[in-house]
Amino acid sequence: MKAVQLNQYNGNLLRVLAAMRLAEVPMPQPAANQVLVRVEASPINPSDLAFLRGGYNVRKPLPAIAGFEGAGIIVSTGEGSNKNLIGKRVTFYVNDDRQGAWTEYVTLSDQDYFVVDKDMPMEQVACLFINPFTAWALVELAQKGGHKTIIQSAANGQVGKFIRHFAQSHNIEVINLVRKPAQVEELKNEGAKYVLNSGEDNFDEQLRALASELKATAAIDAVGGGLSGKLFNALADNGEVIVYGGLSGQPLSGFDTLGAIFRNKTVCGFNLNGWMSEKSSAEFDKVSQTLQSLFTSGKLTTQIQASFPLDGFVDGIRQYISSMSAGKILLRP
Repeated sequence: MKAVQLNQYNGNLLRVLAAMRLAEVPMPQPAANQVLVRVEASPINPSDLAFLRGGYNVRKPLPAIAGFEGAGIIVSTGEGSNKNLIGKRVTFYVNDDRQGAWTEYVTLSDQDYFVVDKDMPMEQVACLFINPFTAWALVELAQKGGHKTIIQSAANGQVGKFIRHFAQSHNIEVINLVRKPAQVEELKNEGAKYVLNSGEDNFDEQLRALASELKATAAIDAVGGGLSGKLFNALADNGEVIVYGGLSGQPLSGFDTLGAIFRNKTVCGFNLNGWMSEKSSAEFDKVSQTLQSLFTSGKLTTQIQASFPLDGFVDGIRQYISSMSAGKILLRP
């Protein structure tokens, strides 16, 4: 089968792309209690770019198959798996050393996938595992923490859009941060009440004033770098910054030390695998069904800007880097 193969880790993504190949690799066979899935679509996510650069928490032996998330159809099962699963549509997440999502076939264990509603479009299924669950979990943390107003960076992205939806259902106000004037207008036209442009000269003052007015006590950060410090410094006493991404590629910085000491502010990290490991099967299934109903009803949708065949992965990654806020790029085997 064909698979997108990573041959070197490098902080310079252009050098990484130059060394990547669409390779012929052995087709996997399902072991006991596994299924074999024919991949129909797989998105390019920020976590994939971090992995290619060698900056993600998953680092596979090289050469490695890239891609973490995808969707497909179960075509066979291993010993001990339910044969009735054959033909079912699934969304999946895979990060083991031997496999990846940017390929034609992948074998999965029970915890790596779940069956989805037959009425959900495949391109939406492909993007169901990471972003919607991440947004749900982050708002769940905010709700359990008793936060009435949160700040979120990268608010024009897919996770940001989902966070606004879930926050509204919990009566949580959201201060949305974007980087361009056009993005401010876009979010306001979508109904967002509070939107700030982090590129403006007086952004720090605007953020502090609005956070103080609304008594913001939590920030959800996908960017990292100096912006994390600005979020931390703007929060009220006992505030917390939850970091779930590092789009800036820079270390966290700019934190007011006295805010941590005397105002009891904290910084913590979030990763989806950790959140999932704390959920029982029943709890996870309940969230899954709720999310699927939101997508099949059209209340939520992942924006897709383009699709590329596997052999067009370089063009797909280049387009995604140049316009991440325009929506997902899918690779379609």
